Amino acid sequence: MPRLVPIKRKKFETFLKLIGCQLKRIKGDHLIFWRSGLKRPVIITADTDVPIFIIRNNLRTLGMLVKEYLNLIKQV
Repeated sequence: MPRLVPIKRKKFETFLKLIGCQLKRIKGDHLIFWRSGLKRPVIITADTDVPIFIIRNNLRTLGMLVKEYLNLIKQV
């Protein structure tokens, strides 16, 4: 089974847009995404790569399993 690996920020942004998140604002070097039904926003840094721990934290916020994420990221 594939495992989580750091991915490019643009690819993670595309994934977030695919699941219905919208970019709300940019504050400093953080991109803040929102979707209805979330208790808190999804936040990523504007760095070139999104590290594994940020992916895991955001998946927890989205209520998504790693397996679901990996299936969707293949489509991006």
